[in-house]
Amino acid sequence: MESKKTKGFFLVKNGPSTSAFESKSFPLRALKNDEVLIDSEAFGLNFADVMARKGLYREAPPLPCILGYELVGVIQEIGSDVPQSFIGKRVLAFSRFGGYARHVITSFNAVAIIGDAPFHEIMALGTQGATAYYMAQHMINLHQGERVLIHAAAGGVGSLLIQLAKRNGAIVYAKIGNEEKQEVVKSLGADFVIVNKSNNYDDQLRQLLKNEKLDVIFNPSSGSTYKKDLALLGAGGKLILFGAAELASAKWGIFSKLNFIRKMGFSPPIGLMMTSKSVLGVNMLKIADDKPEVLAKCMTEMIKKYELKEITSNKFQVFNETELAAAHDLLASGKSTGKLIIQWDKLFKNFQ
Repeated sequence: MESKKTKGFFLVKNGPSTSAFESKSFPLRALKNDEVLIDSEAFGLNFADVMARKGLYREAPPLPCILGYELVGVIQEIGSDVPQSFIGKRVLAFSRFGGYARHVITSFNAVAIIGDAPFHEIMALGTQGATAYYMAQHMINLHQGERVLIHAAAGGVGSLLIQLAKRNGAIVYAKIGNEEKQEVVKSLGADFVIVNKSNNYDDQLRQLLKNEKLDVIFNPSSGSTYKKDLALLGAGGKLILFGAAELASAKWGIFSKLNFIRKMGFSPPIGLMMTSKSVLGVNMLKIADDKPEVLAKCMTEMIKKYELKEITSNKFQVFNETELAAAHDLLASGKSTGKLIIQWDKLFKNFQ
């Protein structure tokens, strides 16, 4: 029996977005017992996609490959172990790569039923929502009055972290890259806004904190920010690293990587113990591999908060399928706000 075919955007080489991707038709493999096939309406972009495009993400599959972690769509087919009730359900789904395709296969444990919620509002609650919830609610507990710094606060994860932190009564210091994003983070509840124009955010924070220290820092950049953040933490403080965005702007290959590591330095465990500080790393792909039930719970809890109007998915920008390169460039520039989404042309008829 001939395999059904669909189409997707393949990453065919590392480099500029305009030449990195090719749209191609490809055969779909057979479903495993616990999998579902989803007819995708749209998929979301994440900064890890930019890192993968530039050849800086170790977890990415070998080329050519299809990137993408989340999508919204309708379940068309199911494996033998999946309840029949899943057929026809509209879902937000997490995919361990493969999301940049018109039809996507993933585990039924990695989907959350969303009804008729608009895809542009719900998409940020996938990878970014699960990441924010895992860090702020599952891995640690934010407490009333704790001082929290959120890097890239106007981005997909950052905007959700602001809201989760404020619901727990924390005092939020939102770090952004330009003044245009100030109103966005203030509207989400940020108490203080730091515009990092000349990489002096630590000096600005010390002026705001006076004699106090931070309790929690959420950092997707690493690199030169690591030592600064560690110095800003007080006793019992937690530095949570969930990315290496600073490396994405590197231009000198292995030398840039070595310089990135040099900037972070080395923190011997005895030093962390003596100062009573914690450094925690987060890689949601590893969580998805080892504890898929945790990922599913985080995604489901964020959808519940959305339905109860406890959180909003902030701003978003929807591109059509011909604008993938432009969307990638905007995300890489650091100038985007909220979630970037690619919507599929629903006239595609090649699935058979």
